[in-house]
Amino acid sequence: MVEKIVGGIVVALLTGVGRLLWQNRRHLTLLRLLLTPFGRARVSVAVLLRVHEEDHYVLFSSANRPGAFGPPGGVVKYQESAKHFLERIGFEPEGRSREVMRHDLRGFLGALRVLGFARWLYKEVDRETAADCLRRELVEELGEVGHEELIPLAREVGFRTVRRVIDGPLKVPGETYRQIRFFEVYDLVLDKPDATRLREALLALAGDAEAGTVIGASRAEIARGRAQAHVVLPQSAFLAGEKRFREDLTPVS
Repeated sequence: MVEKIVGGIVVALLTGVGRLLWQNRRHLTLLRLLLTPFGRARVSVAVLLRVHEEDHYVLFSSANRPGAFGPPGGVVKYQESAKHFLERIGFEPEGRSREVMRHDLRGFLGALRVLGFARWLYKEVDRETAADCLRRELVEELGEVGHEELIPLAREVGFRTVRRVIDGPLKVPGETYRQIRFFEVYDLVLDKPDATRLREALLALAGDAEAGTVIGASRAEIARGRAQAHVVLPQSAFLAGEKRFREDLTPVS
């Protein structure tokens, strides 16, 4: 009798673990959060555009961190239809410093809610698509770096998935929460003349020392966090691979 009871418990545990692993197979690294069930996590969802020629990656000046450069792209926005789900899982939107940040998928969750958030995220419903996000961000950022002439090209391009990366959970210096950043990296699809022209124009700007707001950086420079006199933001590492080289900078709103 005892052996049957113990056997039943073992089978139930193994079944539960198997179900947990299968449900979260795309983001197994997040299972570490189960070790701190009462903790708090800061989550953000972003897409990055990789434009490169061999070991030469295009980076834009950051509007939020003057003097620093990172990949074109930005935070994905959620739709009105997602509000009920996000409220139900306790998503707390981060404070916004600009109206343009409204509806950004960036905020706080209880640690045990992150797995459900990740599963919802990868269904790609009730949120901005990666392509729509990249087009919107490219239009905005080309204006910020002073190259509005390229905006018409950016509105017409398509994108191809390179990789998805879950960065974290990581400790944040001076904070009690863990940080988790969901990144999707894309290349331009060069199936239209506009896409080829945009790529060539960005590479030309990155190779021009006088451009100022657009630079090029090698893998070694990205790893060092410096490209000549410029600071290179840590997320630039995901253009070249799935691992970061340095700790993230302090989060900004």
